[in-house]
Amino acid sequence: MTNAQEKIEGLRSKLHQYNFEYYVNDTSLISDFEFDQLMKELQDLEALHPEFYDSNSPSQRVGGQITKNFETVTHAERMYSLGNTYSEEEIRDWVDRIIKNLDGEIPTFTCELKYDGASINLTYEKGVLLRAVTRGDGTQGDDVTMNIKTIPNVPLKLQGNFPDLFEIRGEIVMPLAGFEALNRKRVEAGEEPYMNPRNTASGSLKLQDSSETAQRPLSCLLYALVGKNLGFKSHYDALVEARTWGFTVPDTIVQADSIQGILHYINEWENKRDQLPFEIDGIVIKVNDLKHQELLGFTSKSPRWAISYKYQAEQASTNLETVSYQVGRTGAITPVANLTPVLLSGTTVKRASLHNADQIAKLDLRLGDRVYVEKGGEIIPKIVGVDHRMRGLIEHRVTYIENCPDCAATLVRIAGEAQHYCLNTTGCATQIIGKMQHYIGRTAMDIEGLGGETVALLFNEGLVSNIADLYALKEEALLPLERMAQKSVDNLLLGIEASKKQPFAKVLFGLGIRFVGATVAKRLASYFGSMSKLMQATEEELIAVDDIGVRIAQSLVHYFQIPTNRELVKRLTQFGVQMENETLALTSNALEGKNIVVSGVFETLSRNELKAMIEEHGGKVSSSISSKTSFIVAGEGMGPSKKVKAEKLAIPLMTESSFLDLLDS
Repeated sequence: MTNAQEKIEGLRSKLHQYNFEYYVNDTSLISDFEFDQLMKELQDLEALHPEFYDSNSPSQRVGGQITKNFETVTHAERMYSLGNTYSEEEIRDWVDRIIKNLDGEIPTFTCELKYDGASINLTYEKGVLLRAVTRGDGTQGDDVTMNIKTIPNVPLKLQGNFPDLFEIRGEIVMPLAGFEALNRKRVEAGEEPYMNPRNTASGSLKLQDSSETAQRPLSCLLYALVGKNLGFKSHYDALVEARTWGFTVPDTIVQADSIQGILHYINEWENKRDQLPFEIDGIVIKVNDLKHQELLGFTSKSPRWAISYKYQAEQASTNLETVSYQVGRTGAITPVANLTPVLLSGTTVKRASLHNADQIAKLDLRLGDRVYVEKGGEIIPKIVGVDHRMRGLIEHRVTYIENCPDCAATLVRIAGEAQHYCLNTTGCATQIIGKMQHYIGRTAMDIEGLGGETVALLFNEGLVSNIADLYALKEEALLPLERMAQKSVDNLLLGIEASKKQPFAKVLFGLGIRFVGATVAKRLASYFGSMSKLMQATEEELIAVDDIGVRIAQSLVHYFQIPTNRELVKRLTQFGVQMENETLALTSNALEGKNIVVSGVFETLSRNELKAMIEEHGGKVSSSISSKTSFIVAGEGMGPSKKVKAEKLAIPLMTESSFLDLLDS
């Protein structure tokens, strides 16, 4: 090692240690001036010796990298959202469900603050920051590594005894003092102040110049470790250990062994949240034991083992000026209140959802009413009441519309549903455009080079009238359009062509069939294997699929009974869109014809790995025990009620090792 390299490595090591002591142990070993001098010395040496570049050098904190397009990265483990509760009763109901699902076992919980910022997923390999990705849609997000490296309390290199590879998740927040200082500078410079810390933190992560991000007073607060075989038994122990590696895990997290402990924590922080240096929007309660978490699993949207409690939302009063109506891609009509602008939870609110006709009638709304507005879950504004001392004229009472605001078709209210619908699916422009925008979206066909505005342009120009028409687009028809240069057209056509390789499950989801979300589409694609088999399925055959209820089954049968929908599928097939699952080479057919349930927690493999092995050997995985179940692969923690049901139906139980031996043989 040369003298220059030795000097550079020594400075890096010192600066990493000073950062660790400052952000983890709250100890300043040297003054700010001395720290800055060492940093300047390191930067000068690195400039003279670029051959010793290290992407995780402390000098990277100052930024300077330019990112024009943030790469989209798929999360190794999905980032789920949390279900919300707003009352003690809802918390008690959730705890009761947890205990029931654990067959009567009472777990311990953790309680922690719900930091109000931008979610981030950090990946570390051999103690070095490898990648930082935003939450995005939960399945994939944007790579913002260069910007994250500028945040002082994100460790670039770890200390202590850490796993070789793991992810840690948290929230990028802007502390209130930093936010106020930032706004003072903007006002002094004659610029508009930022509206709130949360949006400012989120926007800071997507700045193209990382040196600008470095100027923002951001902080990273961590709340969960993710990875295989990390060696922890509980969520709490994992976070406590993560502190010793260099992460900022607030000491406000506590363990609770009862509902009383949870409620005490909620009440405590309702009174103390104004004293925090950063904003929170509630409390998060999690089941502490990691094996319990695995047993409880996930719904299609959120973990069953965690939930958030939201504090009472802020309210404001303003005037109701007009009511307009929006048409969704399924034909659902949503009334929207247009309001005199009012400041609410740090943002200016001009519109609020009125949900449906029943809500309008319940509030007895009149134009000119003074109304109370709050953010539902502190996200979506809604009208929650009317000031009866300041009412509009009775002749200005709001009457729900009878015809579609787009195509004038008569609206229909389906029995058992609260919303009105426009049933003119083939002649209502807003629905048609909405269906195509859904089809091209990231969670469906993910067509690069084609955005929502372009879809609307193509429709309005008469070039497309349904999703199949996208595959018939030609260069010569696109080039004359506004904002359509050669490169844009090339990218659009390449994106459309590439979408033909998207798997069958995404195509099915992209069709936009009512009640068929991404998870249901995967389930149906896995069960039926092809569009042709799915289209022929009866309501009874559909209900036989795990997690498919009557409502979904009826919607599917109805959709495929409509001739225009069948013609649409036919055209998509002719264009080469995937209408069946790829035929995967089976490892063996040892489990062919067998329906197998996987239950419990296992020593060597995860439940998902076991399920994949079952399918690789020709078997089918079922989520529930029935007379059709061939056997159960049972791990630790399998519930007593499941064992009783298995005994009653005389279904054999098989250990993990016995199952693996079966496959080996």
